[in-house]
Amino acid sequence: MNNMKKKVLAIFLAPIAVLGLVATMFTTSAMAVGETQQGTTGQQALASQSTSCRRLLESAGLQPKIIVSNVDEETDFFNAMTPADMVIALAITKAHTVREQVDFPAIIIGCDSTFEFDGASLGKPGTPDVATERAKRVRGNSGLLHTGHCIIDTAKDIEISDRVTTKVTFDHMTDEEIADYVATEEPLHVAGGFTLDGFSSPFIPSIEGDYTNVVGISMPFVRKAFAQ
Repeated sequence: MNNMKKKVLAIFLAPIAVLGLVATMFTTSAMAVGETQQGTTGQQALASQSTSCRRLLESAGLQPKIIVSNVDEETDFFNAMTPADMVIALAITKAHTVREQVDFPAIIIGCDSTFEFDGASLGKPGTPDVATERAKRVRGNSGLLHTGHCIIDTAKDIEISDRVTTKVTFDHMTDEEIADYVATEEPLHVAGGFTLDGFSSPFIPSIEGDYTNVVGISMPFVRKAFAQ
C-alpha cells in the first residue's frame, strides 16, 4: 500500500466528532424506543440482512430476529417505479414476505433504501467499475437518500408504511481518493455506494434530515410506529 493510500485510509479510520453526538442521540433513542416497546407485543423481526439496520435497532434497545426476505429487487416491476415509490413498494413486499414465513406473534420491520441522483435510482453498485463511476458522478453534488419502511404487528393486525427522505451532500473527491475508497469494497454493497457510518463519512460534509435514515432505517419513524 503506497503512502498516499495509507494517509487516505488513516483519514477514513480517524474518529469523527459527529459520531460521538450520534452515540448520545442513540442513548436517548434507546430510552424512547424501549419505553414505546412496552406497548407492543411479539418478537421483532427484521426483514433484512443489513448489519447497519440491525446495529441501529440494537442501539435503541431492540433485539430483532433476522429473517431475510430474499425478495428480488431487480425486477421490471420495481425498476419501472420512481425511486421514491420503489423503496416503499420493496419495504412492503419484504415485510409481507416475512409475515408469510413467521408462525409466532411478531413485529416485522421491512425497509429498503436507494439514492436518487438526477432523477435516477442508484442502488448497490455491485462492482468496482460501477462504484467508481457513481462516485465521480456525485462528487461535489447532492442527492436524496430515500428509505421505505413497513412495520407489521401480526398480533394486533396493524400495518404502517411510509418513506423518509434525507438530502446528502458530497465534497469533491479526487480520483485517487475514489480509487482508495472503492478498494475497501465498502461501496459495492450499500445503496448509492456510500455510507455515513463507514469509510465514506469524511466525504459527506452535510445532510438535511434524519441521520439514521441514511445509515439504514429511520429510528424516529420506528419509534412513532411502535407508539401506534
